[in-house]
Amino acid sequence: MASKSKNAVRAAGVNIGLAEKTRGTIIGVLGTLLADEVVLYIKTRNFHWNVVAPNFSEMHKFFEAQYEELDEVFDDVAERIRSLGGRAPGSMREFAKLTRLSEKSGEIAHAPDMVAALLGDHEALIRSLRADIDKIEPLGDAGTEDFLTALLEQHEKMAWMLRSYLQ
Repeated sequence: MASKSKNAVRAAGVNIGLAEKTRGTIIGVLGTLLADEVVLYIKTRNFHWNVVAPNFSEMHKFFEAQYEELDEVFDDVAERIRSLGGRAPGSMREFAKLTRLSEKSGEIAHAPDMVAALLGDHEALIRSLRADIDKIEPLGDAGTEDFLTALLEQHEKMAWMLRSYLQ
C-alpha cells in the first residue's frame, strides 16, 4: 500500500495535463535533440580551439560566440526535459547513441571547412526540428512546440551567420 501512495505522489508531482505516455514520447524527442545540441556544441568548441586561418582572431571569437549560444540552448533543452518529469541524458555515451549528427574525430580543417561543417550541422538540426515539431503537434504540448519553434529560429539565425562566411 505504501508503494501505491508513493507512486501517486510521484504521479501528482507531474500533473500538467499530459499523459505519462505522451510525456515519455516528448521526452524522447527532446533527449535526441539534447544529444544533437551537445555534439554540435563540442564540434564548435573544437573548431574554436583548433581553427587555422589568416583571420584567426576573428574566427576564434566567432566560434566562441556560437558555442556560448549553444551552451544556453542545450541547457534549456535539458531543463525542458526535467520540467516534463524526465531525466536528461548526461553522458558522452548517451549523447553518441542518441545524436542524429556525425562527428569527424581528430580532423583539423581550415576555417572555411569548419564553417561549412557547422553550417551543415545547423541545417540538419533545422530539418530535424521541423520534423520534431510535426511529431509534437498532435500530442497537444503547445509549450514544447513553442520551445522547439524558438530553437528552430535560433538555429536558422546561426546558420545564416555561418553561411555568410562562405558567400
